[in-house]
Amino acid sequence: MDIDIIYLKNVPIFEQLLLEEKLLRKKEGNFCLFNVGSSPAAVMGISGKPHELLDKEKIREKNLPVIKRFSGGGTVLIDENTLFVSFICNKNAFSFPSYPERIMQWSENVYKNSFNLEGFALKENDFVIENLKCGGNAQYITKDRWIQHTSFLWDFCPKNMECLLHPPKTPPYREGRSHKEFLCTLKDHFSSKEVFFQKIADHLQQEHKICISKDLESLSSLKADRISSCYIDLS
Repeated sequence: MDIDIIYLKNVPIFEQLLLEEKLLRKKEGNFCLFNVGSSPAAVMGISGKPHELLDKEKIREKNLPVIKRFSGGGTVLIDENTLFVSFICNKNAFSFPSYPERIMQWSENVYKNSFNLEGFALKENDFVIENLKCGGNAQYITKDRWIQHTSFLWDFCPKNMECLLHPPKTPPYREGRSHKEFLCTLKDHFSSKEVFFQKIADHLQQEHKICISKDLESLSSLKADRISSCYIDLS
């Protein structure tokens, strides 16, 4: 399988989501997108309800933009220390059926083989180290293609996490824990953010034919018939 790797740096999450949706809808081929350095924001899944998921007063106090992305999944608080990895692929590039669980299992294998990190696993819809969440996932599946994007926690600010309400539906393994008790960081397991991304790229290169996408301006200028990601006004 051929995979184009796209390296982004300091690209705001909203711009990343626009690019991903264009690649999903208007390009063929398989892509792996890396991004780090986004400005802070709250990002909700397409069906998320702000009043159930966000502390509006704290969001306003911190002047955080709220974004509804085009894919499903939960709500995340992201900032400069969030590491993003997205796979945007053709269904026919894989031997397995493109069901959410199978896509998640495939990505789990990619990361396990990339990191060789003891305790790393897929638990329900999260990536964990032992019993602590280090990465959240969201997916969108079309007729011929799918995307899975993951936000990994290199580090996080506990005060910012207070902007998230305890959601009405949580994975059982969370066991009612607060965000501070439920999360862990990757900075304790990798020497740098660059090493984190390089380990993934190195593993992909062992398994697939890799190309580094250079013409980001051309990719960003793609036109899509429909763009679903948008900003949300909490006023």
